[in-house]
Amino acid sequence: MVVLATKLYIGGDARDRAQDSLRSLVNNDIGDLDVEFDIGIRHDDFPSVTIEGPDAVAARNVLSEEWGAITDQFESGETYVGTLEGWSEEGFVLDAGREILVPASELGLGPGNPAQIVERFGVVQHIPMRFVYDESSPRLADEEIDRLYEWTRGDGRVTVNSATRAEVRATVNRAGHAQDIITVERLGLLEQSIVCPESTDPPGLVASIGSYLPAEIRAVVP
Repeated sequence: MVVLATKLYIGGDARDRAQDSLRSLVNNDIGDLDVEFDIGIRHDDFPSVTIEGPDAVAARNVLSEEWGAITDQFESGETYVGTLEGWSEEGFVLDAGREILVPASELGLGPGNPAQIVERFGVVQHIPMRFVYDESSPRLADEEIDRLYEWTRGDGRVTVNSATRAEVRATVNRAGHAQDIITVERLGLLEQSIVCPESTDPPGLVASIGSYLPAEIRAVVP
């Protein structure tokens, strides 16, 4: 079994659609391997994938690489993935199967308090983030820092949670902005990043699609 480092935290029909989407994504990842799998959702909203078959080990490795894996064992200096549960003056709180506080001094994202950093980099709740474990002072992983800085070097982005990639794309189309985006990048099952061309104003896109999405939405302005 592998527990994926992404959460399914919505309810109702949307939850059923998200679970169907997850099943399709997992099948895309490991469907060519000689395995059978079953997906369950843990009490803490992390999906668990039970895998059986000759290629089970390879399939677990593929999913761990693609999504990150939740574990109950941590080694100092190793990189793990947790979902962003919240932030305060103290730092970012990640859920990696247990609460991990990345102190504000270890975020590595430049000046400002955590709330200001969230706004500057367009970070939304539940986004999966890589961190380096240390019992006394975990830190954001270099690859995570690089990813967020890369967002600010492009032509702009809009980050969204509480919606699948297909739902975000459909919302952009419904709002009449299909020609105003480049693509929608999947960050987690329910966290997406809309990549904008130079001609699109990210805050304007937020204002336009916000009424269609019951979600947390932030703009990344270069």
